[in-house]
Amino acid sequence: MKKRAIVSVINDLVTDQRVNKNCLTLQKAGYDVLLVGRRQRKSPPMDDRPYSSHRMKLLFEKGPFFYAEYNIRLFLFLLFHKADVLFSNDLDTILPCYFVSRLKRSKVIFDSHEYFTETPELVNRPRVQKVWKRIEEFAVPRLGKLITVNESIADLFREKYKAEVHVVRNIPMRRALPPKGDEVALGLPTDKHLLVLQGSGINVQRGAEELVEAMQFLPDCYLMIIGGGDVLDILKDMVRKLDIADRVQFLPRMPYAKMMAYTQLAEIGFTLDKDTNLNYRYSLPNKLFDFIQAGVPIVASHLVEIEKIIRQYDIGTFIEDHNPQTIADTVRKSLDDEDRRAVWAQHLPVTAQELCWENEELVLLNVIRSYE
Repeated sequence: MKKRAIVSVINDLVTDQRVNKNCLTLQKAGYDVLLVGRRQRKSPPMDDRPYSSHRMKLLFEKGPFFYAEYNIRLFLFLLFHKADVLFSNDLDTILPCYFVSRLKRSKVIFDSHEYFTETPELVNRPRVQKVWKRIEEFAVPRLGKLITVNESIADLFREKYKAEVHVVRNIPMRRALPPKGDEVALGLPTDKHLLVLQGSGINVQRGAEELVEAMQFLPDCYLMIIGGGDVLDILKDMVRKLDIADRVQFLPRMPYAKMMAYTQLAEIGFTLDKDTNLNYRYSLPNKLFDFIQAGVPIVASHLVEIEKIIRQYDIGTFIEDHNPQTIADTVRKSLDDEDRRAVWAQHLPVTAQELCWENEELVLLNVIRSYE
């Protein structure tokens, strides 16, 4: 019989590209894959995928009752479904996977997408942070080895837990991009420089507020903000107060191909996270690689892992601080420097060929096979 892997994640499955890639790689390794997550009231429908999925509808959608309900439901689901491998994505799914693996003697693979206990949502809530740290301290040493997204976070786990950690960066697949969108058909201006900020975590301390403020100094630019996050209402209020609705457009979360049709039209993409916590300091966000695949030069803040890639491949530049005027000046200089833009345009396609999932997943395949 074919081996089976159950992949667990706490989100609604629709836009999580890393989890989708993990599932496809497990299939490549010979597993029948079932992906388990949740369905929220506003969740879009699942697109067609070559593996099975199950979304649980919960009574609670946030807060401690949500986490408790999800973990109990996930534990019971895993307990009554056969699996040779349990693939846990992030700390908020690890306990059910760990306990069921012990009860049923199945293998567990843990993929930490970020340094969970140092996210800004926890840093400012010490009691809640303490709970998650206890979970991490209990589970991680018992796993033996794990996967994470970059060397900086891997080093934190290695130093703290003496664990065997494998780095699998969250890099998009190499595939034919959708055609560029048509500005007129998409309701975008044709007489302005298009800029883009995108992601499912457009949250506080990620530079979005200062970027919106910077738009008041860039009358010939138009910023597309694509995705979701807890700071969007604040940004929309700022746009109204600054009277720059003609320069900023908010677009909802959308399927990857549709998003990339917008992204390819941009002249600059932004990743402006602040160095306010360890999780952000060592982040390597999806959008960085999306911009590379789309051939879009990057304006970034000075964060360790992001800076390594932009400098190594020479595909963008940096802001020196988060002052809105500084951001605007950096954008203006980037748009006006035709020589630098020509270099970036030359380097981006080469970078996209090298930094792709087809190369990166070889590490994941070796990890999966090492559990067999």
